[in-house]
Amino acid sequence: MNTPFTSSTSSTPPVLDVARIRADFPILQLTVAGKPLVYLDNAASSQMPQAVMDRLRRYQTSEHANIHRAVHYLSETATAAYEAARITLQRFINAREAREVIFTSGTTEGINLVAHGWGRQNIKAGDEIILTVLEHHSNIVPWQMLALEKGAVIRVVPINDAGELLLDNYEALFNERTRLVSVGHVSNALGSINPVKKMIALAHAHGVPVLVDGAQAAPHLALDVQDLDCDFYAFSGHKLCGPTGIGVLYGRAALLEAMQPFKGGGDMIHTVTFEQTTYAPIPNKFEAGTPPIAAAIGLGAAVDYLCGIGMPVIAAHEHALLRYATEHLSALPGVRLLGTARDKAAVLSFVLAGIHPHDVGTLLNQEGVAVRTGHHCAQPLMQRLGVAATSRASFAFYNTLADVDALVAGIRSVQKVFA
Repeated sequence: MNTPFTSSTSSTPPVLDVARIRADFPILQLTVAGKPLVYLDNAASSQMPQAVMDRLRRYQTSEHANIHRAVHYLSETATAAYEAARITLQRFINAREAREVIFTSGTTEGINLVAHGWGRQNIKAGDEIILTVLEHHSNIVPWQMLALEKGAVIRVVPINDAGELLLDNYEALFNERTRLVSVGHVSNALGSINPVKKMIALAHAHGVPVLVDGAQAAPHLALDVQDLDCDFYAFSGHKLCGPTGIGVLYGRAALLEAMQPFKGGGDMIHTVTFEQTTYAPIPNKFEAGTPPIAAAIGLGAAVDYLCGIGMPVIAAHEHALLRYATEHLSALPGVRLLGTARDKAAVLSFVLAGIHPHDVGTLLNQEGVAVRTGHHCAQPLMQRLGVAATSRASFAFYNTLADVDALVAGIRSVQKVFA
């Protein structure tokens, strides 16, 4: 594909040709309530470019078959496409080997896979698991379930009022009973980018492995799991311009090889008798049954699309949107921004004085503006912030300054209704 950005000087990043980018996303041409769609719910799920839809259609119309075991043309073609997608994802996160890339249904399954496959083997009564107050429920509940089963204890890293983790408190949590750290790379509710590389180094100094929930980082940041030195990294395709029902768990090969499978079934075995089953090598050991073949191929196409633009270019554009939106929402009376970390992804959570977030979302929808309202699957964080819910605008590389202006105008309209 031709790269959709304009030229720049060597001292500044390229500037996206956003109009050209938007033409790749048919859904952005929709109208809602008679007004152009302004889609600002990207942290929940991003939109899919035509290139991904075309790749899915090509698979379904000319390549579809089950993979791995058959020797006929369609199966061999589908298998090659599926495994090529794995290599694409390996390169995207800079994993050492393709076999360290496990296809899952999404971040949630990836975390649960580690909780069952690693945690049930390695966590025992009295052991401690470190989480943070910023975590999505998907990175809380599996560990609570494991802790309840094993008699383990959850320890929680607090934040300051800006939504930044307190690293001194984090380091003080480690002791001889600490067995795992599981931390989000980017907060889905606030956009705070956590210093995970430093947190991983601190954990490793205590001999403790680290899982990183990368659901909100993968769409916005250039990823390098070798540079981070993490032990596990999980993310989802549908937040990455790909299909739903597909995600990736990265794990160090040695850890994955030692783990028990999360699910049993076809294609994850080496031999089966009624007396004993032996398991296939990784990654097959963790991909029981017929996998989401089309979705995996679609995710590979989505990553190709994003890499054709360039993750640093995407990040620069989104940060420009974030700065502009922060400035303009901060200037509105009656608007309180939640999450003002110095290092943030393009997420803005806010509350309007005297107006429930659900009312905000409903009235913004009448202006064609789509935002997310609620607790964002982060109830412990909401409790820390002293609110039941927020409105959240989350930006992607196909959003524009005009989208931010529409959000600001919509908020003013909401406030007039309740004046």
